[in-house]
Amino acid sequence: MAVAFVAALATFQRFPVEVDGVATPVATLFAGDGPAAVPDRGETDTLSAHFSFCHSGGGSNCVVDGDTFWFAGEKYRVADIDTPETHPARCAEEAALGGAATERLQQWLNDGAFSLESMGRDSDRYGRKLRIVTRGGASVGSMLVDEGLARPWEGARRPWCGGAS
Repeated sequence: MAVAFVAALATFQRFPVEVDGVATPVATLFAGDGPAAVPDRGETDTLSAHFSFCHSGGGSNCVVDGDTFWFAGEKYRVADIDTPETHPARCAEEAALGGAATERLQQWLNDGAFSLESMGRDSDRYGRKLRIVTRGGASVGSMLVDEGLARPWEGARRPWCGGAS
């Protein structure tokens, strides 16, 4: 009976529950004096700046397109998405969608603190830092996909023109 209890307790400690939208191991709920013991992902979002647009060349705290931006002297690629090209766009539909994705990324970055999470590979062949960009644990890439302004990254670009999406 003691073995069954220990096994159940071990399972209980690993089983996550959702508290305020954050998956939390049950054991952490009892590891302190109450709610303060629950991790707050928002506390890790410490990066912020005012972002303008910079469609070509280097920049400082600016958005190049829907999945590329400069921050603190480094160029970043949002690693979990693919957005339409804007420089140059291959058709009017791609230009419009790419412009909307660019504006939305700029708006999101300017809306508050965020985090840059490594995804394994540090940079791409163009020297851009590959990062998942999050706020409160939610990816800006997922938001852009949900809004129809991006696709999940599948390892290669696909055309945005001619109904191929």
